[in-house]
Amino acid sequence: MSENTLQKTVFLQATPAQVWAYLTEPEKLAIWFHKPKDVLAEGSYEMFGATSGDKLMWGDVLVARPFEQLEYTFTIAPMGDKVSTVKWALHEIEGGTRLSLEHSGLPQGAEAFGLTLALDKGWDDHISRMRTSLHEA
Repeated sequence: MSENTLQKTVFLQATPAQVWAYLTEPEKLAIWFHKPKDVLAEGSYEMFGATSGDKLMWGDVLVARPFEQLEYTFTIAPMGDKVSTVKWALHEIEGGTRLSLEHSGLPQGAEAFGLTLALDKGWDDHISRMRTSLHEA
């Protein structure tokens, strides 16, 4: 069985440094996603619900090249022991940043399709909150 991959690209009116802060700093991540205890850097991480404090996701940061690329493994309880990979790429463009997301390694099949749909919608919602916050700053 092969895997599903989610891909998103957004344009943000912010510098790559500002976008990087939203991808790696706990206080900025808490605004649009989940909150880690420490800045995301190479090594293991856990993220918690900003309101609930519950552990929601965990994994390892594989690549942390400031203002260019962030890559980490991604596991959540509904995935069981399955590990997927999230890759963010930042590209400076005139007027801001083009931010690309690739979430790969998602299980395929009818029984896993609901999870893929939920993650697809979740990324849309999270990225929309990031955009709103960055554009209000």
